[in-house]
Amino acid sequence: MAGRMIAGQAVGLLRARAAAAGSLRTRSGMGLSVGTLPPPDKPLPVQDELIWDDGSAYPEPVLDRVGPMVGKYEALVWLCGGLSFFGLVGLLAVWNDKASKIPFTPREYPFDNLRVELGGDPNASKV
Repeated sequence: MAGRMIAGQAVGLLRARAAAAGSLRTRSGMGLSVGTLPPPDKPLPVQDELIWDDGSAYPEPVLDRVGPMVGKYEALVWLCGGLSFFGLVGLLAVWNDKASKIPFTPREYPFDNLRVELGGDPNASKV
């Protein structure tokens, strides 16, 4: 019984693999939908990399015209603002770093933290 079940699974797996291989060969060539372009026989225009020409009637811009929206000075302001924000967060982290001021936990000793043994007055009352 177990042998027939394993054989049935193996046959089903082989059928699925054959069906997938056939469909991949015919449907997933990953080429252009309108065919391939001929190789260039003259120098390409300067802005050729900015146009997505797939051979259709309407070539598309690659960058979707995002570039001219932000000027260089506005981009500089955003960059400086972002860097100063992260610098401020870093300075606050350094300023508030308690672990570097006390790198170990202070010890606690018995008998009022060894007050008498460390030279304290034995007759003084506890505060």
